[in-house]
Amino acid sequence: MRRSQRRLFAATALTALSLVAAACGAPESAAPGPTGGAVPDKPGSPVQLNILDVAGNLQLTQSMIDDFVAGNSDTVSKVTYSKSPSPELVGKVKAQQDAGRVEIDLVLTGVDGLAAGIDQELWLPLLPTHADRLPGMTNYLPGAAAMQELARDHGVTITYYPSGPLIEYLPSKVPNPPTSAQALLDYARANPGAVQYARPSNSGPGRTFLMGLPYLLGDSNPKDPVNGWDKTWAYLAELNKYITLYPSGTGETMKNLANGSAKIIVSTTGWDINPRVLGTVPEEAKVGTLEGFHWVTDAHYAVVPKGVSTDKQAAILALLAHILTPEQQAKAYDQGYFYPGPAIRDVPLSMAPEASRQAIERYGRPEYEQLIANNPLEVPLDAKALVEAFSRWDREIGGAKVKK
Repeated sequence: MRRSQRRLFAATALTALSLVAAACGAPESAAPGPTGGAVPDKPGSPVQLNILDVAGNLQLTQSMIDDFVAGNSDTVSKVTYSKSPSPELVGKVKAQQDAGRVEIDLVLTGVDGLAAGIDQELWLPLLPTHADRLPGMTNYLPGAAAMQELARDHGVTITYYPSGPLIEYLPSKVPNPPTSAQALLDYARANPGAVQYARPSNSGPGRTFLMGLPYLLGDSNPKDPVNGWDKTWAYLAELNKYITLYPSGTGETMKNLANGSAKIIVSTTGWDINPRVLGTVPEEAKVGTLEGFHWVTDAHYAVVPKGVSTDKQAAILALLAHILTPEQQAKAYDQGYFYPGPAIRDVPLSMAPEASRQAIERYGRPEYEQLIANNPLEVPLDAKALVEAFSRWDREIGGAKVKK
């Protein structure tokens, strides 16, 4: 069974996406080696890399990584993979750093884990020092380049998509879906428990909904959740009255849509396509946007914890250069999980593996091309603001209703 199936059927998402429920034991111990000084062009001898995924990114990149390892046995001897819920990332890495024994060499994370790690100063600054080793970064799509700015030189964007927020529903259950934020609130008021989104710090769709509302509502400063989101926090508090629970991850919202316990859920392009490919959500499900819609873009990043040896840094830089080639980026189309997926230019669907092409040709939506072209693209909040927004949501909105 594919990792995406484990995630979506195990009930969680993004934050553990349930694929994360396959929890991670401690990675194998890192081989000793220098942690300071210049990073060599190649490691002195092949290294083992311990990779932790907190964003479901391996669904997109594991075949890229495996391809690199197969062709570069003089650089990487072995790769171990583990998964963990995003909220556990900081504690896990910090504990290893405090103990002076960093066993996680590379983290694949979304904006949430990136931001939390920057806030705690956990990541090595890979850029601009090593920019010449990552030529693919010069070919970023404009949206991916904007997402790269959020990394503050501490991470490398490896996959990208416009994201959302979208609403998703079954036409047989919701024949007249809301077309504005007010209409969504009215629907929730008239149908308590029918509207659902996952905890934002654990969910890409939940996060894009949180950050997309200030645009939908015309708030004073969509980039300032502390002083510029008066309408957003008031809206979320009112909506909360009619929401019975917040799943801990996106996968559960998808299952609830399919079984009818939720009628309207928050979604994204990838979370619309991939669960229908897998059969978790009925193929006839539809998506919609709300009046005033702006895309809040999303990306996955590769970050390296402080304390990783320079030999391993050399191997990681070579791996990331490989991932950012067109041939490897084409694999990011996957089965629509992060649609489109590639972070660099000139990677059409025609370059993707046949299974990806077939899935997207059947389950993709023709309207996405125009929606992406005709609506503004907004980068997420920066690290500090995102951490503040998550904290306030947990504290004042839905933390007490999160399903553990």
